[in-house]
Amino acid sequence: MLTVKDNQPTLKTHIEDLHLTDSPPEHQTTDKGHGRIEIRSIWTSDELNEYLEFPHVKQVFCIRRDVTHLGKNRESSETLYGITSLSSANAAPQRILGLNRGQWSIENKLHWVRDVTFDEDRSQIRTGNGPRVMASLRNLAISILRRCGATNIAKTLRWFAFNIRLALGLIGL
Repeated sequence: MLTVKDNQPTLKTHIEDLHLTDSPPEHQTTDKGHGRIEIRSIWTSDELNEYLEFPHVKQVFCIRRDVTHLGKNRESSETLYGITSLSSANAAPQRILGLNRGQWSIENKLHWVRDVTFDEDRSQIRTGNGPRVMASLRNLAISILRRCGATNIAKTLRWFAFNIRLALGLIGL
């Protein structure tokens, strides 16, 4: 699964242009906890499979998360788009929704750090293997810091910026 973000504007536009949310959701879940009610709705399509230039794509999907914050009497809505290599025969909408929900633990530990701390979405490196190489280097840096016990990657990076010799010592230099 790959969440399509603003750093893939063409792909995101192609999925949005399907107007998946104009029809009733294919699957929906409702959860209550942490002072809020969350309704997650999903729509899927295989209409773009032959058109997209992503290897192994079998489905695109749209997930909308409607949240009612009980204590604040406030509502919010978030829509995300994605692609998956799982065919509709191997992954019904409810499975994709479940897999996406499971992704949040990974998002919070790795991708969120890359997005926020390294500001990855605004990276100007977009051609060839550059994006993949930079993502790998960011993952390596995060993994090294986590193995050393860092819980706040941004704070640890700032600390190492002032202690460069110690930073180099982490990788044996």
